Amino acid sequence: MNLQLPPAVAAYFSADREGDIDAILACFTEDALVRDEGKMNQGHDAVRAWKAKSSAAYNYVSEPFAATSDADQTIVTSRLTGDFPGSPLDLRYFFTLRAGKIAALEIKP
Repeated sequence: MNLQLPPAVAAYFSADREGDIDAILACFTEDALVRDEGKMNQGHDAVRAWKAKSSAAYNYVSEPFAATSDADQTIVTSRLTGDFPGSPLDLRYFFTLRAGKIAALEIKP
């Protein structure tokens, strides 16, 4: 990944590529909110369940290729390729950081 990303965001994509749910969770605040596929998941237990479910449902590779940042949000566009309907698919990840960790993540097509 050649993009300049905040450390927590870069760590998230790296851990996702490795399939390391514990490392993914370490990127998030305890009360983090993840919104994906129209569902909200808040707190470490809910984020763990969301990531475990999505990782078990599909085999995929996420390759970030564009990013923009402002004071409180980083938006990363990533190409997902895998065994899911519509593959490949470009998704936008809206990261809100707090104290160097991901406080919120929304994923949209």
